[in-house]
Amino acid sequence: MSEQTPSNAVSATADSTRGDIGRRIAQRRQELGLTREEAASRAGTAPGYVQYLEEQSTAMPGTAVLIRLADALQTSVAALRGGDADLPPGTGRAARHPELIELSAEECRTRLSRHGVGRIAMDTPDGPIIVPLNYTVIDGAVMFRTAPDAVPATAVGAYVAFEVDHIDEALSQGWSVLIRGFARAVTDPDAVRRLTELAYSEPWAGGERDVWVRLDPVETTGRRIAVR
Repeated sequence: MSEQTPSNAVSATADSTRGDIGRRIAQRRQELGLTREEAASRAGTAPGYVQYLEEQSTAMPGTAVLIRLADALQTSVAALRGGDADLPPGTGRAARHPELIELSAEECRTRLSRHGVGRIAMDTPDGPIIVPLNYTVIDGAVMFRTAPDAVPATAVGAYVAFEVDHIDEALSQGWSVLIRGFARAVTDPDAVRRLTELAYSEPWAGGERDVWVRLDPVETTGRRIAVR
């Protein structure tokens, strides 16, 4: 049996890569708060080309362009190519002069309200457990949906912790926000309908997840690592 990779498998791999670079460029640019014009200026290219890379699924920029874009976006070529997709965050080395700073309550709320993926920690019959989940902040509370038999559903009626964070690999800095509070199920049909309409995203895990849980913060704390 030949050990060569079938040509159709190579094509499938290449096709799965196309479009990923553009999405990563757009995501990183938005994380830095840059317009396409600003990113293009930093990379020494045209705004139209940045738009092309972000929007065309078949765009495959050369290495020289990727190097300039990675430098402009304070990241690496490997990150733009998705080479670190299966690695845990924070594999880089610490900065030379880091400083740990406490976040104010307002800063915590601002970071928390950006929505995304967080981790909920709770006690279960089998012991403490932490699981990631998609969440949305509505009316100052953390909202998420889950399945009746899923682990996050055991948070209902309990005092739990919820954490979100962000890591900047390029600069070895980041932040985290931790809230503690009581979780309760949202069962009113009108409230459920409203939450469904306002939800930032569908659960990434898919499946039937129609149990809405509301976590009202009792205590909110946060910290960030700054580089001087």
